[in-house]
Amino acid sequence: MKTFLNSRRGFLGLLAGIGGAVVASSTSQAATRRKGQYMGDYAAEKLDTIRIVFIGVGARGRGHAKQFATIEGTEVVGICDLYEDLALQSQKDCEEVGAGSRHRSISVYSRGKNQWRKMLAEQKPDAVVIATPWKDHAPMAIATMEAGAHAFVEVPLALTNNELWDVVDTSEKTRKHCMMMENVNYGRDELLYLNMCRQGVVGDLLHGEAAYIHELRGQMVHEKRGTGYWRTHHYAKRNGNLYPTHGLGPVAQYMNLARGEDNFGSLVSFSTPALGRAQYASDNFSDGHKWNSLDYRGGDLNTSIIKTQLGRTIMVQWDETSPRPYSRLNLVQGTKGCLAGFPTRVALEGGVEGATEDHHKWAEGEGLAAIYEKYEHPLQKRLGALAKKMGGHGGMDFMMRYRIVECLRKGEPLDQNVYEGAFWSAVAPLSEESVRQGGAPQAFPDFTRGDWSETNPLGVVS
Repeated sequence: MKTFLNSRRGFLGLLAGIGGAVVASSTSQAATRRKGQYMGDYAAEKLDTIRIVFIGVGARGRGHAKQFATIEGTEVVGICDLYEDLALQSQKDCEEVGAGSRHRSISVYSRGKNQWRKMLAEQKPDAVVIATPWKDHAPMAIATMEAGAHAFVEVPLALTNNELWDVVDTSEKTRKHCMMMENVNYGRDELLYLNMCRQGVVGDLLHGEAAYIHELRGQMVHEKRGTGYWRTHHYAKRNGNLYPTHGLGPVAQYMNLARGEDNFGSLVSFSTPALGRAQYASDNFSDGHKWNSLDYRGGDLNTSIIKTQLGRTIMVQWDETSPRPYSRLNLVQGTKGCLAGFPTRVALEGGVEGATEDHHKWAEGEGLAAIYEKYEHPLQKRLGALAKKMGGHGGMDFMMRYRIVECLRKGEPLDQNVYEGAFWSAVAPLSEESVRQGGAPQAFPDFTRGDWSETNPLGVVS
């Protein structure tokens, strides 16, 4: 028998409340915006060979290009970067790892802000990987789809809700995929927990905790080029949860958000004082340095709480400033137990086989052997060893790239659709607005225009 949390009818009967009215109004307004066809379970035409180009091959993009070039069925035809040395190095990487002569005619585009547009026009690629500063993600993704190619975009998908709507509209109009490449969804433990949630191991899902806690002040040494060169300005000017998707993406898929069962409802957000970045700049750079002239207004740590339409909650934290170990939290609480990360640990009502007698103690370390044996995700079983060998955040990067190629070649829906990228990215602008309003609730736009209820949950693909 279905419980209340598994019954959408139970929720829909409550929409007369204020919060439900806000969500319903948002959905109604969004419904008038559709310019194309819904892309939730969209499968594009099969591509035997994927002509692929790369925009941005710096810290992140170089790894994308090199690994995509190793995967059967790809042909790297173009590489673009503002800095010619980076573009040439990436070209060399792809030529060296490509089997046979697949990547021997790679055109390089550089020394100009619009060279990427020239590359799209001349190469007519099937797929474009975008790994540039955040502000460029939306316009480049939109231009890519309008040029007839599928867009694969680094996180976040866009910076504002208007941009997110434009990305969604363009994807629907052009019938081209636009996937935000959330690599963490392919981590071994994230896949394990997805499989366990799908099999009902922790019962009905109630609550999640997600985070990106990663001290990155050292990037401020990038004074003329590199990540810190542009990202530091975001920390100074914006006050909210600026980088939510690494922690949120997996939790959202555990809960089937925007995929048939539940969807994002509203968000409240609070930030701490902004102290750490200014202190770091003062301690490590001269008085006249540009980092000491910035007015750092973004709180060092942000905590946002999402309320879903079924009433579940998700805490999402962000902190790239404070000195402490890395964590994404990765917690999901159900009526029968809890799965948590950093460190990986499991508590189940009735205990965990071979490790605990009840839920009052965590099973962790060697005590999780039976859990991995029973619930290891099929993708991890098939690709885990190869992914670990290829590398990239423990193998999750390679598995994501492999799955992108596999889905395009087989003509199957991607593991992440454009709406998920939009919802996960929307936390940033919504949190900024909530912080500005002293923590006032902000309703999520329904980027699916109500069609999330007809979208299939992400399956436990093999």
